[in-house]
Amino acid sequence: MASYNLCLAWNWEYDADFIEMLDAACRSCSISLLQVTPENLQATLLGIYTGQLSFNAFFDRASDTDENFNPLVEWARQAVSLHINDYLLARSAWDKVAMHRKALEAGLETPYALPLPPYQDQSDLTCPDLSPFGPCFAIKPAHGGGGLGVITDAIHWDQVLAARQEFPEDQYLLQATVTPCQLDGRPAWFRVIYCAGEVFPCWWHPSTHIYTPLDPGEQAMFGLHPLDQIASTMAGISRLELFSTEVAYTDEGRFLVVDYVNDPIDLRPKSKAPEAVPDEVLVRIAARLASFVAERS
Repeated sequence: MASYNLCLAWNWEYDADFIEMLDAACRSCSISLLQVTPENLQATLLGIYTGQLSFNAFFDRASDTDENFNPLVEWARQAVSLHINDYLLARSAWDKVAMHRKALEAGLETPYALPLPPYQDQSDLTCPDLSPFGPCFAIKPAHGGGGLGVITDAIHWDQVLAARQEFPEDQYLLQATVTPCQLDGRPAWFRVIYCAGEVFPCWWHPSTHIYTPLDPGEQAMFGLHPLDQIASTMAGISRLELFSTEVAYTDEGRFLVVDYVNDPIDLRPKSKAPEAVPDEVLVRIAARLASFVAERS
């Protein structure tokens, strides 16, 4: 029987560079990595069903876009004790309305926001008082990533009524627009990646979506250490091992959590795509994931 320390299910061609980094990190930690792709999925399922194949930890980056991986996910849920972003926990964390509520309950600050019921449950909503949002606001469906269905510069209620019909079964979140302060000529907007107990804060330009690692000297100089605690708090809320969160720092000295849990995160290297994660950060994420599995193997 073949037994592996970590099984990684993946199906996005642009994950390949990160997979190479993770494979190298696993070899450095003397742990074995099984890669399951659409090409070997059925053979893998046959192996586990017949008892010829097993693994101790599971990382799923495929089932959210390919339901053919669901049997592998279901088997892993029953047979594997260590999960990187457990299937059910990840799906709970995708709910922006629920994450907004939990963030507030945990004491985090967020922009002013108002949850709305699904259109199919209540189609004739009366316009609430929109004055707390200021001149414009964002309209976000509770589910969906990559900005799908998000309107960032809404100015009137008619836009909300139309947006709710795009995903009529989903809740929506209205969120006040945030203007970050400027630090050393850059907008103080950050995407903070959390990985199994380690935090990787990055500058993240809200218009260009370009990442730049936030170095410790900058973090100390500008008083940005709360970013680490915010990411750790979101980890406690979501119970995920790998995700990112967006935080804006304002002129009033407030750290506002704008986007609560981004999962799955884009793991392309910046060397291949300008708006992707810096390569040096990806290498450290791969190393942390490998050591996380090794510590528990």
